[in-house]
Amino acid sequence: MPTSPVVRTYADSAVVIAGGTSGVGLASALAFVDAGVRRLALLARDKERGEAARQAVAQRCPDAQVVFLATDAGDPDRVHEAITEAHQALGALDVLVSSVTSAYQPDLLHRTPPADIAGILLGQALPPMLLTREVLPVMREQGGGSIVNIASDAAKVATPGESVLGAAMAAIVMFSRVTAIEAKRDGIRVNVVTPSLIAGTPTAENVLRDGFSKRLFEKAAELAHLGVAEPDDLASLIVFLGGPGAARLTGQAISVNGGISAA
Repeated sequence: MPTSPVVRTYADSAVVIAGGTSGVGLASALAFVDAGVRRLALLARDKERGEAARQAVAQRCPDAQVVFLATDAGDPDRVHEAITEAHQALGALDVLVSSVTSAYQPDLLHRTPPADIAGILLGQALPPMLLTREVLPVMREQGGGSIVNIASDAAKVATPGESVLGAAMAAIVMFSRVTAIEAKRDGIRVNVVTPSLIAGTPTAENVLRDGFSKRLFEKAAELAHLGVAEPDDLASLIVFLGGPGAARLTGQAISVNGGISAA
């Protein structure tokens, strides 16, 4: 029989959230401390927003140890440094949440400049891959861990205007699934959350600003008969996936979209 993986309680877990200064990332940080987590590291580029997020989480739970590490999640060297620093500061790395996005406004492929394609692919898909790769050795040594990568329903549903974005999101999903199969023997779980439109986020503001993407996502919102998802909806699922209740769940891509699609 295989050795049972180490699955820690929330109170015993150390959590790293990349993209943890706004939107789903920040909502997840707050939800984790509400669940009992007392050691968190927030990773993002902007130092001012990072300190504001760190203070928000610390105010929510004064007993929590919360650190912010300025990080470009698309830079392999900086990701390695940040994960090393987080491990040293927290003493463990039990949960990684990758909620990193880059600004992108969907448009039809024939209107997408060829020179932009590589940037869209790498900007969206590379950060969760780098972050996952860096935490794996630590989690293997610990005997377990949970990785939650954020992609989108563009990975599953062929949507006009999201050809390149969909390719990037599909890359995140398959990367995570293969990693889940590779890492399960070490007690490491890897899952993906695939939202569609998320109200009240910078990404939603961007895609609803004007043009083709505005029309696309306004139609999507009309299909969300259960309500357009909000950051807290995603955070609830992410906290579950990071905790002991999801100890047997790995390799899954789970949609939270209010009924926009069934994928």
